[in-house]
Amino acid sequence: MTRYEDRYGGDVLSSDPHARTNPKPTHRDEPAVHGLVVEDVETGWVGAVVRVEKSGGVHVVVLEDGRGRTRTFPLGPGFWVEGQPVRLVAPKAAAPVRDTRTASGSVAVAGVGARTARASRILVEGRHDAELVEKVWGDDLRIEGVVVEMLDGVDDLDAAIRSFAPQRGRRIGVLVDHLVPGSKESRIVAQVSKSPHVLVLGHPFIDVWQSVRPERLGWQRWPTIPRGQDWKHGILAELGWPHATQADVAHGWKRILGTVRSFADLEPALLGRVEELVDFVTADLDDR
Repeated sequence: MTRYEDRYGGDVLSSDPHARTNPKPTHRDEPAVHGLVVEDVETGWVGAVVRVEKSGGVHVVVLEDGRGRTRTFPLGPGFWVEGQPVRLVAPKAAAPVRDTRTASGSVAVAGVGARTARASRILVEGRHDAELVEKVWGDDLRIEGVVVEMLDGVDDLDAAIRSFAPQRGRRIGVLVDHLVPGSKESRIVAQVSKSPHVLVLGHPFIDVWQSVRPERLGWQRWPTIPRGQDWKHGILAELGWPHATQADVAHGWKRILGTVRSFADLEPALLGRVEELVDFVTADLDDR
């Protein structure tokens, strides 16, 4: 029998002539880090990752093109990075870095608890002064064992100092608001005890509020409040915050204090005075 060539090569259904020559590409997970340039396959939009956020319960990525225009896409498959298909995923949050500095800029001392309070003290005029000093210098003062007390004004400053009975190992430092030549405060300070164990320093600000850098409140400088108008109420009015009652003032101060993150948010005229007082009351080694 004559053999002939089987032009169909056996089972014609054994292979798919329409199958792709190359295998289907697989997606790899690609964290959508800031600055990563990606292309959305469906629209052809090419842009750099600006941010990843949650919108309507869905994680989305915002891409910015070369003209500064932005578009938002849901995270997931459908993107290309350097010619390769990827599935964009939210970047992992960086592990928190332990701050090695206190709010005052001092080196943080790990594993050291608060020291038993020493006899020396720092006096400030009122609650707001005390809260600001605590926020910025509190960690340092606890390690040194220094307590900050309130005076509720300086009218009776000399009597308060004499009652404290300063002596070696029992120093007192006082921070006074608005200590400028010719002010009521300057006349009061001139009359206080001249003991070498007493140090009275002041800052030039009308109130300790003003020692917060105005940029923290969106200003270039603190506004001038007309004479005859309560200064704190006037400041809160300038900010557009409630200011009719003392409760409004207290709440306003909390908001201002909340803008202070560290010593860098305070004016040097306050920083230097507080640092000097801390050094003064901790310099007497007989108290250790």
